[in-house]
Amino acid sequence: MACLKNKEVNVAYIDVFNGDADGLCSLVQLRNANPVESRLVTGVKRDIDLLDRVTVSEGDQLTVLDVSLDKNRVGLVAALEAGAEVTYVDHHFAGDIPQHAKLTTHINTASDVCTSLLVNGMLKGQFAEWAVVGAFGDNLRNSALAVAKPLDLSAAELELLENLGIYLNYNGYGASIEDLHFDPEALYRSIAPFASPRAFMLEAKETFSQLEEGYKNDMRAASELPAAHSDKATAVFILPDERWARRVSGVYSNDLANDSPDRAHAVLTEKQDGNYLVSIRAPLNNKRGADEFCRQFATGGGRAAAAGINDLPMTSLTNFIDRFQSFYGNM
Repeated sequence: MACLKNKEVNVAYIDVFNGDADGLCSLVQLRNANPVESRLVTGVKRDIDLLDRVTVSEGDQLTVLDVSLDKNRVGLVAALEAGAEVTYVDHHFAGDIPQHAKLTTHINTASDVCTSLLVNGMLKGQFAEWAVVGAFGDNLRNSALAVAKPLDLSAAELELLENLGIYLNYNGYGASIEDLHFDPEALYRSIAPFASPRAFMLEAKETFSQLEEGYKNDMRAASELPAAHSDKATAVFILPDERWARRVSGVYSNDLANDSPDRAHAVLTEKQDGNYLVSIRAPLNNKRGADEFCRQFATGGGRAAAAGINDLPMTSLTNFIDRFQSFYGNM
């Protein structure tokens, strides 16, 4: 798909965003505040090397939301060298941030922050309900409630926003777009016209219902599986190589964390080649170390409270469980 150009000044607008709730809710806030025709670049939640897909020209406006700068460093530098103006908003590990006149960053890796909340701050609360949805989706319940407090929402309305955040986040998980109920680009286009998530849920009931039904069915299947390992500090669950399992891995991790806030959790999903896709959640009462632990593995990364490993070799399973138990058992 060719970049869409503003006919008057010949500038392309390109929006790069994570396909989960936080990425979606970040962009819907920005584009409600500043509507432009843009090329969308996104994918499943784990597809984070998104800047590798982007080709820009001098003067193009590139917005990057909710993907690690460290994982996209090469693409970012290439875009800057090509003359693009880049706005980068994120809460994942960034590493050294390039110093460049055409790069504007809003990066905060605190464990109670997500990209939707950073965008909400940039926009001074203009579309705060979407920020609340994004924070709920990222399992930052206390942060979501804090932003929601001045909005005078009823308990029922707040529950709807929480559920929408969970369902949008759930939709982002999978090995490929084919695993998902909705392509994140299509899902974004369905929510983008709405300044309020409540209006979206009212007018797009079929989309909301499909997400809700899929989430409940997949979570029911996951809840029937026993733990592969469990102790006071950690628990490990292994899901089969099936579409429902790939979809539910991240939100199931969040659910486990909410149910046992003093324990760290790992949810491993079997892949076709026998290796594992891993979701890690630090204890909710001590949201530290998930990114540090996952970066010990070649395909690992994330943030302090929630991180993952894209390809854990099957031969490393026992070693992984031992290291996970030791890491959080000694914290």
